[in-house]
Amino acid sequence: MFSLLVLMCFGERLDEAAVRAIGAARFPPTSVFMFYPAITKHLFRGRVHLGLAVRRRQKELFMPLINSRRERKKQIQQSGDPAASSEKKDDNTTFNHSYVDTLLTIRLQDVDGDGDRALTDDEMVSLCSEFLSAGTDTTATALQWIMAELVKNPSIQSKLHDEIKSKTSDGDDHDEITEDDARNNLPYLKAVILEGLRKHPPMHLLLPHKAAEDVEVGGYLIPKGATVIFMVAEMGRDEKEWEKPTEFIPERFMAGGGDGEGVDVTGSREIRMMPFGAGRRICAALSVAMLHLEYFVANMVKEFEWKEVAGDEVDFAERLEFTTVMAKPLRVRLIKRA
Repeated sequence: MFSLLVLMCFGERLDEAAVRAIGAARFPPTSVFMFYPAITKHLFRGRVHLGLAVRRRQKELFMPLINSRRERKKQIQQSGDPAASSEKKDDNTTFNHSYVDTLLTIRLQDVDGDGDRALTDDEMVSLCSEFLSAGTDTTATALQWIMAELVKNPSIQSKLHDEIKSKTSDGDDHDEITEDDARNNLPYLKAVILEGLRKHPPMHLLLPHKAAEDVEVGGYLIPKGATVIFMVAEMGRDEKEWEKPTEFIPERFMAGGGDGEGVDVTGSREIRMMPFGAGRRICAALSVAMLHLEYFVANMVKEFEWKEVAGDEVDFAERLEFTTVMAKPLRVRLIKRA
């Protein structure tokens, strides 16, 4: 997953050593600094120094890749031909579009309002770091929870495998589930993903919001300036909204299946679950995340039967890290399918 996000971020297919180096340059936990930062930054001085060292390392790794895309952009503007911008255009390692390309086009208004400016190098590094961490951890966490449910519910896994066998690329003799297969042909796969996100959203709480004005919600007054926390996990497990909310039932999202039919995770119609947030600040990568989850789950179920390890059964206890992960990481026995 991280390799895929690196490719999307920098538009360059890097070797394993380079990807591992970027992966190692990740920030230590910083949530402690949310509480009384004037004090905690002194109490946890070692963590501050470690964070600064990580940032220096990120600049060392990211800036050559960012500058390469910057130079590529100049070549495209001069020649008008994207292919002319890459010496490696024949070995399929350099891609035409990347997240960095988007950052290079952004213009910010000056503080005095007299003009605009491009992002600074430090801002670019920060945004790339955020892209890699947020995109990797959330999707990988959701993927592990979904696979844990499929291990614990072999009948659901079997039903999903039957759908994959019968509906992919006009047959089941091709090597890999394609993006088109995942997007168009597998309704039960989509239901499995949605049920996983309902029961196990990677982030149980959204980032804090602040009320812009006095507002009444459900008979309660939320005063202007109050901090508001949306409890995403509790929404998806609300007994008033969901039948048997603690059970893993993908069928609820199928046509005629029950309480999940027609649920819109973007919140455009109603909000009964919002694993990606909702409104103007909804996760910008919603479509990409859904595609990644569908693609990886489909291919892993196609290739292997996932079974519990005797004496090391699946445990659904939770632990809060950057995301809400399995307290006991998933361990399974894989059987290659014929």
